[in-house]
Amino acid sequence: MGTKCFALKMHVVQILLRKRIVSCLLLLASLLLAASPALMAQSTPSPVQPTANAGSGVTYRTMAVNGQTVFYREAGQEHPTTLLFLHGFPSSSRMWQPLLEELAIDYHVIAPDYIGFGHSSQPPADQFAYTFENLTNNVDAFISQLGLSRLTLVVQDYGGPIGMRLAERHPDKIQALIIQNAVSHQEGLSPLWETRKAFWAHKEQYYEAVKKNFVSFDATRQRHLGTTPTPERIDPDTYTDEYRFLNQPGMAAIQLDLFYDYQTNVRAYPRWQAWLQKQQPKLLVIWGKYDPSFTVAGAWKYKEDVPTAEVHVVAAGHFALDEAHEEILVLMRQFLQRLAPLK
Repeated sequence: MGTKCFALKMHVVQILLRKRIVSCLLLLASLLLAASPALMAQSTPSPVQPTANAGSGVTYRTMAVNGQTVFYREAGQEHPTTLLFLHGFPSSSRMWQPLLEELAIDYHVIAPDYIGFGHSSQPPADQFAYTFENLTNNVDAFISQLGLSRLTLVVQDYGGPIGMRLAERHPDKIQALIIQNAVSHQEGLSPLWETRKAFWAHKEQYYEAVKKNFVSFDATRQRHLGTTPTPERIDPDTYTDEYRFLNQPGMAAIQLDLFYDYQTNVRAYPRWQAWLQKQQPKLLVIWGKYDPSFTVAGAWKYKEDVPTAEVHVVAAGHFALDEAHEEILVLMRQFLQRLAPLK
């Protein structure tokens, strides 16, 4: 009987303890719930407050121009300064993406792909005249359809001759020029161009050799690496993607036609120099010193035409954004601020 009473008492004690524990847990839960807003405020970062320039994310669009489809990247809001980015070979508007995202905070930015490049139309070489004059015609019509009346041109490599043709046609539209490894002087062409000039003089004789070099992986990689002492800083996606692009069916013929026409740019150098000397545009020149094709001498020649030009040589290659993105962004911001101070 005593054992049974003891067991009964212990059972009652256990029930009471369980009830007490449950009550304590419920009380603790209610306290935690009451405190949760304060805890949340301490553990969750405050949302970023929108600025006056919110909504500057890059958009990706297409437009029909002269029977072809032009792909372009656009960002930023209405601003007196529209930056038109013109890419090089064998790249596309993609090369400008980091700058577009940053500069769109304060400016209106647009970067098209030329016909035959990137996501724009790529008609076969026997159905479209791949010349710099024709690519310029297409970009010119693109500008007109967008209603752009005031431009700062940002050019690299092939973007240089297209940009200079646009500047000749519409000097009243050009607010400023920002040039990165794009040549307008014979002094800017390295010794590598001697064999390229031989192709211009004897196209059939050198066609296959130049074609093999143009679409090879080694040549595509070398365009990005140049003579840089820090190749590990260059994202291999840049040149592997371009290698795949160059080896699409029909692409070699497109690019060889365009490269053969590059000789028209060299012949136009004196004319472009005369334009620079006459117009004296606001000019920023940024040059990657490890470029195997375009020499640093080519950068400084711009200052002879435009004495007020700002020239900066950076520790980078032909595609200077690969290695000096932050430095270039700072230089551009400073130049643009002097050009049209932000409010």
